[in-house]
Amino acid sequence: MTEERPARPSDIARAALEAARAASASRPRPTRRRIAGPKRSWSGPRPGDDDPQPLARLVDHLVETQDWTEHTKVGAVFGRWSALVGPEIAAHCTPQTLTEGELLVVAESTAWATQLRLLAPTILAKLHATVGGDVVSRLRVVGPTAPSWKKGPRSVRGRGPRDTYG
Repeated sequence: MTEERPARPSDIARAALEAARAASASRPRPTRRRIAGPKRSWSGPRPGDDDPQPLARLVDHLVETQDWTEHTKVGAVFGRWSALVGPEIAAHCTPQTLTEGELLVVAESTAWATQLRLLAPTILAKLHATVGGDVVSRLRVVGPTAPSWKKGPRSVRGRGPRDTYG
């Protein structure tokens, strides 16, 4: 006769482990939920095109693809005027228009207009170095103007229409 020996704790643990493995194998495996978007491919040690990019790089790419380089250069002349010519000069004059390469600068006094005319080659050199040579080719400096009765591109010399009242 075979004698039944009492169950040892290691036998009970082994049976429980086998039962747990069998139950786990019979369950369906959970699948990874995929996040919507393109399939991720690793780019290696350097950042790839689908990695987060600095905003400046994205804006530069947009400017290049939309061919806005000329507009951004013109905007840089007006937007960075103080940095381009210096804070002292910028405090006494402002750029008004930029048409066909000619930048019109209005000075606050005739003395500053004269000074800016003397500094025009230096200012043009700074603009060429920072913005580019093809944006501003001439600098026209004007002083403050008095109110004018002149309307339109043509006018009559003399007092004009006021001399018919008398």
